[in-house]
Amino acid sequence: MGALTADAAGRPVGAARQGLHVRMLGRVRYDEALALQHGLHRHGRGDHLLLLEHPHVYTMGVRAKAAHVLFDPADPKDPALAGVEVVRADRGGDVTYHGPGQLVGYPICNVPLRAQAIPEWVASIEQLVIDALAELGLPGTGRLAGYPGVWVDPEGERPRKICAIGVRVSRGRSMHGFALNVAPDLAMFARIVPCGIADKDVTSLAAEGVEVTLREAADVVARLAPSRLAFGAPVELERQDETPPGARSEVAAPVADAGTTTPRLRRLQAAGVDASTAVTLSARKPEWLRVDAHMGTDYLSLRRRIRDLSLVTVCEEAGCPNIYECWAEGTATFMINGERCTRACGFCLVDTRHPLALDPAEPARVAEAVAEMELDHAVVTAVARDDLADGGAGAFAATIAAIRRARPSTRVEVLISDCKGDAAALRTVFDAAPDVLNHNLETVLRLQRAVRPSAGYARSLAVLARAKAAGLTTKSGIMVGLGETEAEVLGALGDLAGIGVDILTIGQYLRPSAAHLPVARFWTPQEFAGLAQAARQMGFSHVEASPLTRSSYHARRAAETAAVPAAAG
Repeated sequence: MGALTADAAGRPVGAARQGLHVRMLGRVRYDEALALQHGLHRHGRGDHLLLLEHPHVYTMGVRAKAAHVLFDPADPKDPALAGVEVVRADRGGDVTYHGPGQLVGYPICNVPLRAQAIPEWVASIEQLVIDALAELGLPGTGRLAGYPGVWVDPEGERPRKICAIGVRVSRGRSMHGFALNVAPDLAMFARIVPCGIADKDVTSLAAEGVEVTLREAADVVARLAPSRLAFGAPVELERQDETPPGARSEVAAPVADAGTTTPRLRRLQAAGVDASTAVTLSARKPEWLRVDAHMGTDYLSLRRRIRDLSLVTVCEEAGCPNIYECWAEGTATFMINGERCTRACGFCLVDTRHPLALDPAEPARVAEAVAEMELDHAVVTAVARDDLADGGAGAFAATIAAIRRARPSTRVEVLISDCKGDAAALRTVFDAAPDVLNHNLETVLRLQRAVRPSAGYARSLAVLARAKAAGLTTKSGIMVGLGETEAEVLGALGDLAGIGVDILTIGQYLRPSAAHLPVARFWTPQEFAGLAQAARQMGFSHVEASPLTRSSYHARRAAETAAVPAAAG
């Protein structure tokens, strides 16, 4: 990156950087956004701008004074605090508020290591917001000497802050950023001394008479950010449930074998996928997707043993096309926490009836099977259990411990749900120290709500970032064939690489029944090879990409490959 300097207007000038990765992530919990920021900061792969809004939260910077919080955070009787968090942040500045109707931007980018870099970086963010406000219909905003941020009528009798800015730069890389008030509840600011400034007001676009949506504000910021932050050419903004320009097509009736329009299809249509052109369930699959059933002696023996131990495998429950190959080799993926899932993802065949109580003997039975099969690499996954306080994390920890007692030499890989993003639940799994921690992103940003409405793109990235910060080897995977574009897939891979994910799997989505999401198209083996090559160039330690690749396909080989750099270091 070239030297970053500011012109008279505060705009950064100098050698341009390429590849600002812009994402509109929707509403994201503060702790999850912070974990994602830390992951992108720690691994230093690319420059990113996260655009989002938070649920109600008060954040206190490193210089925040307790007296600037005008309420008792520990008072459970205060109705104004219902659903509101108060958290410590590792940014500069004092206390501020984030909430619905406020556009938050987090640039995680490389910043020059020199004395004036941080003031210039703050000035460039301020200028981005000033220029965006002018385009949105609020000219005349600017800086107020001695007070970072963007102000309405800064030289008048009543300057009022419309955008707070607080950053942190360490190891030459930035975190945190700005909070632009589009149309938040300004009454929330009355419960604090915003940014430690007691004698000046806070305002918003709506309060100033400018009616714009958060999406409109995000679009303008995303378009201006690459040039205002000196990154060169603009980068297309991606968001959930939104089709990139040029990709939208008119949605006709649903596919013929899907019956009436379902909520799943309506979500898919809302995301811009034309279900009328999808592959019908009865269509003949390409040659590269046809799998012969080879039920040899090893396969049948393994199936009988799994039945004897009353175990469930995701190989069977998810209808995996590789079951015959893997079982013939004595490899299986065990599914714990029962066989009924509390979520209804649009791609999954697992039973979604009301879940049963956990079986406390299940971890021991899985360990017994692993020992009898003499597995060197055991994969353990689970249904989502949102009905449990810990999301099923305790059973993962118990199963890892049981396998280690039964066969200490076995490498243990877990494929976990997001545990609703609960940090304590995730820590339970991390502390059990699995050899590989897998959590699948599943699909691109735009299709998240259509494909897995109970999950979230930012939350999944945060889970993986937290696992990596805990020192674990991390793994994730996506499906293709649901209506995504190649550019969107590469964007998702860039996000996973950006937080340091080690192992990547990419496979073709296959529709398990007429009630599930349709296949938009079949990607060719050549296209998978291209994705694999691009992923390796991004820095993944191991990549499995083919039409029939699934999460646990060649899991042992992947884990061994990913372990080599760590051992060498």
